[in-house]
Amino acid sequence: MDAKPRTADIARSTSETEIRVSLDLDGTGKSRVGTGIGFLDHMLTALARHSLLDMDVEAKGDLHIDFHHTTEDVGIVLGQAVRRALGDKRGIRRYGHAVVPMDETLAEAAIDISGRPFLAWSVTFPRDKIGEMDTELFEEFFRAFAMNAGITLHVTQRAGTNAHHIAEGVFKAVARALRAAVEPDPRAAGVIPSTKGVLEG
Repeated sequence: MDAKPRTADIARSTSETEIRVSLDLDGTGKSRVGTGIGFLDHMLTALARHSLLDMDVEAKGDLHIDFHHTTEDVGIVLGQAVRRALGDKRGIRRYGHAVVPMDETLAEAAIDISGRPFLAWSVTFPRDKIGEMDTELFEEFFRAFAMNAGITLHVTQRAGTNAHHIAEGVFKAVARALRAAVEPDPRAAGVIPSTKGVLEG
C-alpha cells in the first residue's frame, strides 16, 4: 500500500447546491457535518463513526424547495471524494460486507470497489418521512454515492418496522462494509486486487 495519505477535498457548486467534502480514509471516525437537514446530518455522523472515515461535510442547498437536491448532491460529492482518496486502489481489500442489527431491524450491505458503479436497493420504509426528511431520499443518496464512488453496492433490509431504525441500520451497515472494503490488506501490499490489473469499468 502506498504510504501517501488517502485523502480528498472536493467542492461542487451548482445553481441548486454548494457542497464541500473533506475526507480521510484512514481516520478514526471523526466528523463535522452541516447540511441543513438534521436527520441527514445524524446519518452522516453515523456513517463516519462506523466506517472510521474522518469527514467534513458542508452543504448549502435550496431547502426551501425540498431536500432532494441537497441529499443527492452530498451523495455525489462524498462518492467523488472516496473515489479520489482511493487512487488506483492498490493494496485494498476491495470487498466489504456487514449485517447490522438495530432493535427489530436487520440491515445488510455488501460493497465491491469495482470501478463498475451499481446500486441494488431492497429497503422498504413504513412511512414517507422521518422528521422532515422524505424516506425515498435515502435511495437517492446511496445511488449518487455508489455511482460517483465507482462501487457496486447492495443494500438489503432483512427485518424492520421502525423507519428510524431502518435508516440508521442501513447507514451503519454501509459504513461497516465500506470500512472493510477500503482497508489496506497487508497480504496484498501494492497489488491491485483484480486479475485485469485495473479497477475501472
